[in-house]
Amino acid sequence: MKKVLVAAFLMSTIVLLAQSGKTQNTFTPNQIKWGPPPPFVAAGAQLAVLDGDPTAGTGDYTIWLKMPDGYKIAPHWHPKRENVTVISGSFKVGMGDKFDVAKMGTFPAGSFAYLDPEMHHYGMASGPTVVQVHGMSPLQFNYVNPADDPSKK
Repeated sequence: MKKVLVAAFLMSTIVLLAQSGKTQNTFTPNQIKWGPPPPFVAAGAQLAVLDGDPTAGTGDYTIWLKMPDGYKIAPHWHPKRENVTVISGSFKVGMGDKFDVAKMGTFPAGSFAYLDPEMHHYGMASGPTVVQVHGMSPLQFNYVNPADDPSKK
């Protein structure tokens, strides 16, 4: 019973803080600030940093990536674990060193995946899509084919 009361208190506190607008760590959809993605991600998407700093040397981060239909992310890998939740739309993901649509799985809204360090993967939006990515900073992209890195073009 004590756990139920503590949980109810915490939920009511969060609701009251959100309603009062006095907190900086809760967001309604219209409060999310979107901007262009960093140069190492192809243009055309929008990015929102919800928590932390994905470029920091340490710490947690949470970002949302909003992609138009057909937006592609070339084969790459990360030195740290990547956690991905599909918020809206459908996200196609494939594993390996070459972008191959026939080998991609489709993940609808509500899907979750984690990719271990150095796992080679690629992605594509199927319809307008938003994904949440969270993990430990710094977020680094290492393209399998360096020519795919948009920051080098």
